[in-house]
Amino acid sequence: MIGRFQPFHNGHLQVVKEILENVDIDELIIGIGSSQYDHEKNNPFSYEERKDMISLSLDKEKVHNYSMVPIPDIHNYPIWVEHVRKHVPHYDVVYTRSQLTKRLFEEAGDKVIETDLYDRKIYSGSEIRRRIVTKEKWQYLVPDGTLLVLDRIGGVSRIIESQEDQ
Repeated sequence: MIGRFQPFHNGHLQVVKEILENVDIDELIIGIGSSQYDHEKNNPFSYEERKDMISLSLDKEKVHNYSMVPIPDIHNYPIWVEHVRKHVPHYDVVYTRSQLTKRLFEEAGDKVIETDLYDRKIYSGSEIRRRIVTKEKWQYLVPDGTLLVLDRIGGVSRIIESQEDQ
């Protein structure tokens, strides 16, 4: 499963749980994309911070059969799948909602399963960041693990400042 998780929200959590409940797999590999970016408007959180959001959230749900790997951006679609393959252990299926990711992996011969969207109008990193900036309710959109990390790192202030800087 590949995503940026900026931040990890309840839609992401639901997808992880459904994959693990409905598919007989030993381990779900979660690829954290754009892993080299942080403190930016669209990528406010570091790989380690996103990793903490995910692990705290999944631990609370008693989900343990997963691993996480950083996947830095290379901004080169023709070689992106090979780039991802170099960063992750062997996998059988790619889970994604991104049409571009789906097409690239299918063209490379991989099996791809498109994940469901859960009320995409609200379960979206950009929507959550927008709500934070405009001081709308957003906390209910993310799991407790994400809330803990955001509190610990001053994530709300970081999001607001990153929007002002750009």
